[in-house]
Amino acid sequence: MNSTDRKPRPWQRIDHLDQMIPYLFALGCARAWMTLTFAAPEGIALSVGFDPHTVFDYAYALTGILATLAASRIAPLHAQPWARPAALLAMLAASACMIGAPGAGDGAAPLLFAGAILGAFGFCTTLLMFNEAIAPLSLVRIALYMAASRFIAVPLTYLCQGLVGERFSLMLVLLPLLSLASLTLAFRQLPERDRKAGPYPKFSYPWKPLAVLCIYAFAYGMRASQLPAGAGVHSSLSTALVMGVFFVIVYFFSNRFSVSVLFRSPLLLMVCGLLLIPAEGILGTAAAGYLISMGMTLMSLLVSLLFFDLSKRMGVAVLALTGAICVNPLFTIWGGNCADLLAGTGLAPQTQDIVITVAVVMLVLASTLVLLSEKDLASRWGVKLLETENLAADSLRAEAMAERCDAVTAQYHLSPREDEICRLIAQGKTNAEIERELFIAPGTLKAHIQHIYVKVGVHSRKELVALCGGEAA
Repeated sequence: MNSTDRKPRPWQRIDHLDQMIPYLFALGCARAWMTLTFAAPEGIALSVGFDPHTVFDYAYALTGILATLAASRIAPLHAQPWARPAALLAMLAASACMIGAPGAGDGAAPLLFAGAILGAFGFCTTLLMFNEAIAPLSLVRIALYMAASRFIAVPLTYLCQGLVGERFSLMLVLLPLLSLASLTLAFRQLPERDRKAGPYPKFSYPWKPLAVLCIYAFAYGMRASQLPAGAGVHSSLSTALVMGVFFVIVYFFSNRFSVSVLFRSPLLLMVCGLLLIPAEGILGTAAAGYLISMGMTLMSLLVSLLFFDLSKRMGVAVLALTGAICVNPLFTIWGGNCADLLAGTGLAPQTQDIVITVAVVMLVLASTLVLLSEKDLASRWGVKLLETENLAADSLRAEAMAERCDAVTAQYHLSPREDEICRLIAQGKTNAEIERELFIAPGTLKAHIQHIYVKVGVHSRKELVALCGGEAA
């Protein structure tokens, strides 16, 4: 027997993740940098009349919205000659402002304000380019790489928080450099066809998943002040826990379920909401705080995956979809503001907790109604192509093929793994490409393909592609 046909042992599959390293540090270093400079700046003394993190969040949201509005002109963002240099210079300038602010006296406030604006632009631009780099990959890889990148940001942050003085300042300079260098390597790994701009059909924005995420963010903001140390969505211990568990589940059990089914599951999305309303009396305040943070972190990842899926299915540039997600921190801020207003009413702390819990329950119910308004969670979530000319022809064909694959899977009772393989074959993927995307051995793939043939009653790849509405390679 050829050794390549043997089923790999679990630990041997680690070899398939060698291409993850650039993605891992591209996002991981950027998130660690953002946490150190704005989200939890323990190494920087702040004594001004405003919170630079709040200024950062507003500028970050504005940058994302502008990127979405201008996506038809600037997508792909990484192909713009100014994008990567501008992102790097903005982050380095923000680091310089934050480092210099403590000793600037009366000039500290302007430095911190400028640093927050520059940092938001640089971080948001880097994040959007990272999304473009990861979008051409399979959903399995996207899920793995995003979870691993968020996980690695936590130890990076903790290591840097232990530094002081010049060493800490040096890390605020090195992290942006490492992030952009890794991002450049990630783009170089992509085939040339995936780096070029594709057709840009006109479409209506998929507001439903964004609305659900914003509702959850508002509910999270109302509870954020009650979170214990180590909990939170910015490179904290709770982030590491939930991303680590998510990575292990997808990596070792992806052969038992479809990632696309996983993130579209209404049950899983609702669980994220229920985690926002734990019973402190039963679980304890610390445990409840970690659950709240985990629910919000997982929700943001699942919605991001949904946008990547919509980008693939509809042929819409991922920049146009994910840029608007940057408004999410604003709803967290506004949720916290509502909790502060409630605290100023003079109500007893127990009464305030009850009011906040009721409000969070109502918000989760509202988001559940949005979920249940979808007859099929694999549908477009409110997005529609607005033009049917040649520009959108490929997108329409891809959507029709996806719907046909849904019907084939339902009619012939394909397993989640068979469903993924069937879709990739319909897209014209070769066996070698499918093996790389799904982390399976050649012999395992051949066995799955034969099972699909038997179930659907076809005898060749060409017949299967025709059945699924695809085009022969």
